[in-house]
Amino acid sequence: MRKILTCILLASATVAMAQHNHSHDEHDSIHHEHELHEVHVTSKTGTRRLGGAVNGTRIGQHELLRAACCNLGESFTTNPAVDVSYTDAATGAKQIKLLGLSGTYVQMMVEGMPSFRGAAAPFSLGYVPGTWMKGINVSKGAASVKNGYESITGQIDIDYLKPEEEPATNVNLYGDLQSRFEANFDTNFSLGKGWSSNILGHYENRWGNHDSNDDGFQDMPKIEQYNLTNRWHYANHHYIFHGGWQILQEDRKSGETEEAHKHRGPDGTPLYSIGIETARYEAFMKHAFIFDHEHNSNIALIANASLHQQDAVYGNEAWKRYTVNEKNLNAQLVYETQFDDHHSLSAGLSLYHDYFKERSLAPEGYRLGTKTAGGVSETTPGAYVQYTFDMHHRLTAMAGIRYDHSSIHGSFITPRAHIKYQPWDVFGIRLSAGKGFRSVHALAENNNLLAAGRTLVIDNLSQEEAWNLGASLAFNIPIADKTLKLNAEYYYTTFINQAVIDFDSDPNKIIISDLDGDSYSHVVQIDATYPFFKGFTLTAAYRMNHIRCSYGGVMRDKPLTSSYKALATASYTTPDDNWQFDVTYQLNGGGRMPNPGEAKMWSEKYDAFGLLSAQATRKFKHFEIYLGGENLTGCTQENAIISANNPWSKTFDPTMIYAPVDGAMAYLGVRIKL
Repeated sequence: MRKILTCILLASATVAMAQHNHSHDEHDSIHHEHELHEVHVTSKTGTRRLGGAVNGTRIGQHELLRAACCNLGESFTTNPAVDVSYTDAATGAKQIKLLGLSGTYVQMMVEGMPSFRGAAAPFSLGYVPGTWMKGINVSKGAASVKNGYESITGQIDIDYLKPEEEPATNVNLYGDLQSRFEANFDTNFSLGKGWSSNILGHYENRWGNHDSNDDGFQDMPKIEQYNLTNRWHYANHHYIFHGGWQILQEDRKSGETEEAHKHRGPDGTPLYSIGIETARYEAFMKHAFIFDHEHNSNIALIANASLHQQDAVYGNEAWKRYTVNEKNLNAQLVYETQFDDHHSLSAGLSLYHDYFKERSLAPEGYRLGTKTAGGVSETTPGAYVQYTFDMHHRLTAMAGIRYDHSSIHGSFITPRAHIKYQPWDVFGIRLSAGKGFRSVHALAENNNLLAAGRTLVIDNLSQEEAWNLGASLAFNIPIADKTLKLNAEYYYTTFINQAVIDFDSDPNKIIISDLDGDSYSHVVQIDATYPFFKGFTLTAAYRMNHIRCSYGGVMRDKPLTSSYKALATASYTTPDDNWQFDVTYQLNGGGRMPNPGEAKMWSEKYDAFGLLSAQATRKFKHFEIYLGGENLTGCTQENAIISANNPWSKTFDPTMIYAPVDGAMAYLGVRIKL
């Protein structure tokens, strides 16, 4: 399969270069302005606020380049609202945290279409190469009902490079001192008569053994990944089409190092190894029929499908093994119209279908939920209506409601509302309230927890249900012919039902069960950005998290979650635009560790820790060279893997992770524009 992918990539590159000289037709204005998903951006570069009633920001290409992000999980270095952290120190699984809660409550989307559901969740942050992204839209709190019912803490919507943009070809090569190499390729080309296409390729290889803390386990997994996508665009005066496909293969290996295993003693115990093989296939299409340009009236048919296959071994094949064949289908039929300058309407029908066929092997005592030989499927048809009132952008109100019927959980109603009031240019306020629901596929979403020696117990789980309320203030204060952008926001999330991952009730077990008691979060954030002089911008932010949940009937702070986060990021570009320098420092507050039990194998709390990253970029006419470092403070968690010297015991646990596992790292890369 790898040889096939390599051949496809080379062939596609040849075709792209051949087509590069074709004429590129100019599209009329509506093809530039019309989007099949809601995005209204106030600026094209850097991080900027999204317009409209929903509180959100857009991380543009300029901001992504500042962090030299290699994938989606590394794109939020300079973002104060989004945290990315390891969920265990053995598999390299990571999760996004928004409003202090886990990434399962963030609706992940690709250009308005739900993506990375179920078994893809633990490792999906490594599935989107940084060079493929045109931008990332991050919205907080309840989202529009147009985008479904799953958003509880917010949405992350990934915007890929567009086929319809000016023809160009780019190559990005990256390497670091931790034996990681990446090669990225993208090209877009015009085929004439309204047609255009692009090809995006990615290869990643992390081959080295790293054990900087000498605990006998790799600090990060070995990864080899192939990723290829091809996207198409067509437009005329009354019709717009987007479509494409993507294929990914990844081989992930981790666990005990052979050298350490040799020195464990001649007890005949096997090497503890982790192997995760993933094959993922995706396809999508968008059709928009524009029948009234004056009122922006259109009907759109949007659909995407994915097949996710994973074979994971934890320890060895005779101890723990998990395989899954997951199929996802999402389809929407959307009608939109604008009655006049102030009133618009969106209505639509949707269909969500998820299918899981899971097989698991685990020691006695494990209870991994209900599975059937034929697999488990959920089909959820739904309908929504949404009304927007806009009074010259001073007052914007959006209210919507949707009805859905799950084949497993029955019928449910999702109401959501947003208000933006900006009486003056220097001040604006946003208010939001909405409900969210989520079907839980606990084993698929958390299969990396099988890496622990603790017994995994999954109860039969109900649908998750939560309310989210939010308020934000935005100030644009003129100071010395420049503008200080100051934002303050508060969000409250309360769960009616929740799938609680309980590390506290029994130190020898990880229990996933329905909420028995209360669960809520309070999050307050303040951030400010000011351009002190031409080329130099400083951003500072502070966020406080107060998150509590009932674990085994006892109300506790959420474990492994920092009580606060402070961030400062500075960016300077020289007047000739040839050099760019970026520095980011973040301070993560201390927090609570899960109950260590009588054995006291880990501390009950952890202290605050700081992380420093920096990058310098030299720009030339046709290429750029960038040099940087991450975690330059060398901060690592002590005793990241509990009982690393005895991985076959029940006390072995790589999930007690709150800080980086790997230390300081330097990297070098080049971006080439052909």
